[in-house]
Amino acid sequence: MFDVERWQEIFETIGKNKLRTFLTGLSVASGIFILVILLGFSSGIQKGVKTQFEQDATNSIRIGTRATTKGYKGLNPGRQIQLRNEDFEAMNRKYGDQLEFKTALYNMWGSQVSFEGQTGNYRLEGANPDQQFIENASLTAGRFLSLDDMEEARKVAVIGYTIQQDLFKGVDPIGKMISVYGINFKVIGVYTDPGGAREENRFFVPLSTAQVSFAAGDRIRNIAYTVKMSDNFEEAVATSMQLSKSFENDIKQKYIIAPDDRSAVRIDNTLEEAKKIYSLIAVIRNVFWFIGIFTIIAGVVGVGNIMLIIVKERTKEIGIRKAIGAVPSSIIGMILQESIFITAIAGFLGLFAGVAVLQIIGPWMENDFIKNPQVDFTTAITTVFILILAGAIAGYIPARRAAKIKPIEALREE
Repeated sequence: MFDVERWQEIFETIGKNKLRTFLTGLSVASGIFILVILLGFSSGIQKGVKTQFEQDATNSIRIGTRATTKGYKGLNPGRQIQLRNEDFEAMNRKYGDQLEFKTALYNMWGSQVSFEGQTGNYRLEGANPDQQFIENASLTAGRFLSLDDMEEARKVAVIGYTIQQDLFKGVDPIGKMISVYGINFKVIGVYTDPGGAREENRFFVPLSTAQVSFAAGDRIRNIAYTVKMSDNFEEAVATSMQLSKSFENDIKQKYIIAPDDRSAVRIDNTLEEAKKIYSLIAVIRNVFWFIGIFTIIAGVVGVGNIMLIIVKERTKEIGIRKAIGAVPSSIIGMILQESIFITAIAGFLGLFAGVAVLQIIGPWMENDFIKNPQVDFTTAITTVFILILAGAIAGYIPARRAAKIKPIEALREE
């Protein structure tokens, strides 16, 4: 039942200690405010990093080769390692049961593409049909590459949305012919990519077509796979890392590369990178919690000191209450109510201020690695729990002291 008289007493007590209560409340509010801001940006960093990983499949492995940097078994450093179709096929046979999607790639940067007088330079990627899923590409029109396109080396292309905007100027590109260095390709699809314009600034053609049309023979630039995922994240990471190591060892053995040559074979493993970055984000979030909690503790100490002063000033009143029958638990409850009230009001002000600031400045702070910094419902509930706990802790020692006051000694207090 709502006790009007009790709450009147609380407001009167606060009124008598306006300055001290204000300064203490400001300390608590600032602690909650700082915690909310830090956790909001922690959430924004996590979303930003997640968005970066969503640009490609999160369980992908990409294999590339460069020149050797160390001599090995009589061979000089500086040898350019060239992957070929047979390397891709050998890996498929050996590790096929652990792989989901797979593609070999032949890339050409800055390829000149023309359509009805409009010209631009874009990246050409000869690929297999699985490239759509490895890249997380979504079709907005038409279709992606097919096995028939590969087998027949058809001159077809799937263009990025940026290329459509640049060259076609509102014209439906499906079925139209584009020229790549004078070779005509029929547009069969348009795709969008989570990576935005940077990833949509390219077009895909069948790998077999790229190799034939641009005199690449059986050479490939990269190999990309996605790993079959386990329900257990740690197990999936371990499997992915083991595969990466196996790929590297196989290539080094075939091309006689020094085992400690870290440059000749490059393996990019998104699961491994995701684990590292998510672990780092967890550390950052814990540090933010640590800073915020200790800022709140400073405010709680202030509330505790205020309550000790209040108990001292109300010694006679507490003595009278006990003389007329008040039990220690009621005295403790009275002090705790006041303490929780002060911290709750100040804390909620800090919480609302923090959320408001994030809503205002959040959109202005967004970039590739910070997305929509805000505090989620779970964090807000946790903060409320911290407020209640902080208020109870701040008032407990003063409340215990008040409960131990003897009526006779309290009545003698001047």
